[in-house]
Amino acid sequence: MLIEILSWLNNQLLRMDWLRESVDWFFKDVMKFDELSWLYKSFTFFFYDVIKIFILLSVLIFFASYIQSYFTPERTRRILSKFKGIWANIIGALLGTVTPFCSCSSIPIFIGFTKAGLPVGVTFSFLISSPLVDLASVILLASIFSWQIALAYVVVGLVIAVVGGTLISVLKMDKYVADFILADQSNNFNEIKEEKLSKKDRVKYSFEQVKEIITRVWIYVLIGVGIGALIHGVIPQQWIETILGENNPFSVLIATLVGIPMYADIFGTLPIAEALVLKGVGIGTVLAFMMAVTALSLPSIIMIKKVVKTKLLVTFVGVVVVGIIIMGYLFNAFSYLFI
Repeated sequence: MLIEILSWLNNQLLRMDWLRESVDWFFKDVMKFDELSWLYKSFTFFFYDVIKIFILLSVLIFFASYIQSYFTPERTRRILSKFKGIWANIIGALLGTVTPFCSCSSIPIFIGFTKAGLPVGVTFSFLISSPLVDLASVILLASIFSWQIALAYVVVGLVIAVVGGTLISVLKMDKYVADFILADQSNNFNEIKEEKLSKKDRVKYSFEQVKEIITRVWIYVLIGVGIGALIHGVIPQQWIETILGENNPFSVLIATLVGIPMYADIFGTLPIAEALVLKGVGIGTVLAFMMAVTALSLPSIIMIKKVVKTKLLVTFVGVVVVGIIIMGYLFNAFSYLFI
């Protein structure tokens, strides 16, 4: 009985089956679209995903931001300063999950952490996990795929962040940060004043974050859903399977390399991922594409190049790319576990 109740809640609140049925009814019975036509498939995909994503985003960003209000950059720096070694990388990666930043907006936080004297490896663990994993994206992943896939995605994202940051620490690459940051380093954490927020202030902050993030990502959501709708309704399944299907041994590599030049939040890549899965693309290939877009977009790499030297940048990109590719092939190999 409990499993049935949880399943119903998941289908109605996260997957929004009621919304899918309403959209299908509107285009089939009111607009008289042919169910087999590309117009019907594309339009129903587009409107269902746009409405669902914006409803979930608004609710999830509010609650995630309320939690995140307890983890200001100042408090996060102070927490990270208390840990050493791999534990510092683990805490840095975990703290990245409660910060709703894209890859580009994470970089100023990364600069602040490095200026404050935190080890570069720890700040890179934060920089990798922050755009990859956050509370809102986890629930959105579960609403589109399943909880098993969403939780596995989180674990893999954290592993890549911890391993990447740890490797950078082991290689002692702190000296490859830009000179202007090294010259401004300070360990005076105790001098940082943290503003005390009331519950009213936190609620206000959460609403402001909803407005700010929706304003920032709405265009990427529409573009992502639009591309997903075209893939779902127009592009033949055979084409997709030939390029990105499990029979192509290079599918994960192609998806990763295609994703890197793109720039979008994870919210904009989810509709594309959904459409690709519906076309028969392996879940590992799809997740590799999502991770490449969110963690290694070309604009973020250009911004990072401004604050680190080439050797550190190449190490960072190389570690994350290799991690994503390995993850993709492992997900495809063990996809039967997520059915």
